Amino acid sequence: MPSPQRGVLHGHPFFSLLFNANTTTMETNIQHLKEQLEQFHGSQQLFALPLCRTRYTEGIRFLAQTANAFWLLTDASVMGKSLMSKSRFITIDFKRYTQAEAETHGYDAVIAYSDGNGTVFTEQRYHITDFPLEQIRLFFVDNILLLPSEY
Repeated sequence: MPSPQRGVLHGHPFFSLLFNANTTTMETNIQHLKEQLEQFHGSQQLFALPLCRTRYTEGIRFLAQTANAFWLLTDASVMGKSLMSKSRFITIDFKRYTQAEAETHGYDAVIAYSDGNGTVFTEQRYHITDFPLEQIRLFFVDNILLLPSEY
């Protein structure tokens, strides 16, 4: 379990439960977040990220707000937009390493950007992260960031 000193949590209620509780409660909260994310299918409203003029769905907005992961939304949007000339469809795969893997790799997490068919275009490495999920896949299609269930 990452310690609160490893990232800023911004006082979000989800994280106060997540990091100030025992392991069973933490696992329950992570499972609950995963279940909530699975509820998003399609999107009736799109939101805009002014920085790079990408759009994102209700599921992505929920993820960013609940997990305090606006950094993920921004990074994925900037990288997705920069890769649009290589592929119309970009998969964004976040993976947080175990402590042993982090020691071997030299960083806590990685995001791989690919075409979904095995061709990895680039990776971003993160030395510190407080993102609660061990892994998640997002899609970037036609300048829109979305959850796979919203595709």
